[in-house]
Amino acid sequence: MDHVISGVAKFQKEVYPAKKEAFQKLANGQNPEVLFITCADSRIDPNLVTQTEPGELFICRNAGNIVPPHSNQTGGMTASIEFAVAGLGISHIIICGHSDCGAMKGAISPEGLTSLPHVKEWLGHSRVATEVVKEKSGCSELNKEDHLHLVTEENVVQQLQHIKTHPAVAAKLATGQVKLHGWFYNIETAEVTVYDETSGQFVPVEDSYADTLTA
Repeated sequence: MDHVISGVAKFQKEVYPAKKEAFQKLANGQNPEVLFITCADSRIDPNLVTQTEPGELFICRNAGNIVPPHSNQTGGMTASIEFAVAGLGISHIIICGHSDCGAMKGAISPEGLTSLPHVKEWLGHSRVATEVVKEKSGCSELNKEDHLHLVTEENVVQQLQHIKTHPAVAAKLATGQVKLHGWFYNIETAEVTVYDETSGQFVPVEDSYADTLTA
């Protein structure tokens, strides 16, 4: 905790003065372009990975980067998504999974979550991912690493489907005002792959956004 407290002091004395003007503008409102939904895992830093500044990403985090399908029951994710899309007018939504995801390990082996009932229930929103991977793999045996990787990718795909059920998102998708992106981030290598809906595969970020990167 000491380094966290000293970090605040360093931020106030060294970082803030150099960006004072930007923070003063942000003090009166925000206008982010991107809703970034990712895991609560401490190893993931959306601003570091995307090299963005405060005010550029509207970030929602939870165990497993899960988006529950829309229902009449209000939850934190539902309200945040609605606010970002209908209130702030974001134009891109990124759902980003990551390597070595503890939540996905739990989704694969829910029997080990008996002492964490709320976690177990929450990860029920990822059951489709585990079932899809099981069906696709058939009788073939997957090692733990490959199994986890495939489930984590499939979970991103399924959460992309879930977010389409949210009315604010569905409306903006129908009019082309919002674009969805599914990402997978490898902590060890810093590689980011992007879900390609046409091929059904995750491809390197430089291939998916070639036009942007060469512009």
